[in-house]
Amino acid sequence: MINCIYQLISPKIIDVKFQDIDFSKKVLIRPRFMSVCHADLRYYNGKRKREILEKKLPMALIHECCGVVLRDETLNFPQGTNVVMIPNDPPSDLKPGIFENYAENSKFLSSGSDGFMQEFIVLNPDRVVPFNFVEETVFCISELVSVAVHAVNRFINCSHKNREKIAVFGDGSVGFLVSLILKKIIPDAFVILIGKHTEKIRHFSFVDDSFIELHENFKFDHAFECIGNQGSSEAIDKIINHIRPQGTVILMGVSEEKIAVNTRNILEKGLTFIGSSRSGRKDFETAVEFLENEEFRNRVSSILSFEGSVNKINDIHKIFEKSLTIPFKLAFKWNL
Repeated sequence: MINCIYQLISPKIIDVKFQDIDFSKKVLIRPRFMSVCHADLRYYNGKRKREILEKKLPMALIHECCGVVLRDETLNFPQGTNVVMIPNDPPSDLKPGIFENYAENSKFLSSGSDGFMQEFIVLNPDRVVPFNFVEETVFCISELVSVAVHAVNRFINCSHKNREKIAVFGDGSVGFLVSLILKKIIPDAFVILIGKHTEKIRHFSFVDDSFIELHENFKFDHAFECIGNQGSSEAIDKIINHIRPQGTVILMGVSEEKIAVNTRNILEKGLTFIGSSRSGRKDFETAVEFLENEEFRNRVSSILSFEGSVNKINDIHKIFEKSLTIPFKLAFKWNL
């Protein structure tokens, strides 16, 4: 069976690769809805280092996607089942205690391997999570929801139990979902948003408080850094200055360049820093369960802008250009 793969061959240049696929003992899926991640934008616009682009391209982009099962040789999913696809491809010999998203030799679709911008997707059944909902558009954001689920669960497992105040730095999509899931999983937590954009902060109506600037004596017990790039440096510095002793800091923002960190105050306060990236199957299952809840789904839908359909290659370019102009996430229907 011939598959069309829409690969980024160099920044802002997309070409079609034709490849014969074998879906024996696998699940054949037709992608339907996708959403754009900042990582996709960095590749598309050539914002990664040249040596990284040379190593990873050509490559199909997008790792946030839901679709419908066309055929399942494993007999796990009936034809027509709506599913979310997991972009992780972990090794079979996963070591005990190691999450699949941190495993050595683990592959990640749209980061070194072709992502979901393909006519058909072939996956092992454990990389597929079904969902029971007719209007599937919002489920394309399941991957990012799962990333936030993973981060919050790591926080719960590693932090001390004094959680009077939890600060979330960053008013983007990641900050929104982390704040929302904190309120979902730890309903008694007092969640504080620290952002920079008044219009975006208005979407966070469910948090307990929000600030643009922090006064000198303001304190919190734990924090999530959801900013990335050079903004991480300022955010981490503020976290170190305002967090109470022995607090836990979850780092989620991706920075292309090295940033300075005040290790002296980290040591003096006995802080714990945890890097959290991507997610695994259990996180996806939780994300789908949450999205099947109407109130939660409506909250998530508020940060998702639907752009329409991709019917030709030129539409892909329009999608990535449009993604630079919206405050949160852009979703689209995949018709190629």
